[in-house]
Amino acid sequence: MPKFVLIIGPQAVGKMTIGQELSKLVGYKLFYNHMTIEMVRLIFDYDKKAYEKMNQLIRYEVFKEFSRSNEKGIIFTGCFDFGKDFAEEKEEKDKWTNLFEESYVIELETTLEERLRRNKTANRLEHKASKRDLEWSENDLLASMKKHKLNSEPGEGEKIFKNYIKIDNTNLSPEEVAKMIKERFEL
Repeated sequence: MPKFVLIIGPQAVGKMTIGQELSKLVGYKLFYNHMTIEMVRLIFDYDKKAYEKMNQLIRYEVFKEFSRSNEKGIIFTGCFDFGKDFAEEKEEKDKWTNLFEESYVIELETTLEERLRRNKTANRLEHKASKRDLEWSENDLLASMKKHKLNSEPGEGEKIFKNYIKIDNTNLSPEEVAKMIKERFEL
């Protein structure tokens, strides 16, 4: 049965890039959050309920089918709100992880300065069309800090998730973080 790896953290923390490296290292499929975001936003406005519903539905159906496959594992990346939307976030993530016998959660954090720098990287802009409007993307990143709590407090993540690790990747390469994850969870 495939394994499920969930990489969470705020925008531009490096989730997709680390997912790319981890995918190469362990042979799991990478399904980063913008694969559905970019598709669904072409049909539904970003802030509409239909957008959110379709985005969640597509992701769940992919996970459901994947959990029944003969694949080694899947890596998914996305944000997790530890604040006011916590109950909704947890319910959705549990729905995904419960499809798999083994699941792991990696929370990434880095400084705001580093996130703003990473928000403009070529790899990010290549894979995330909606982030190519740099003014909008930076404003969205900053606004989300006021609206959401996208990193946990010390000790909080361990109480919420099993098979969990939090990594400050401010000064670590994606390759270093991927190796840490592989070793920590014996992937």
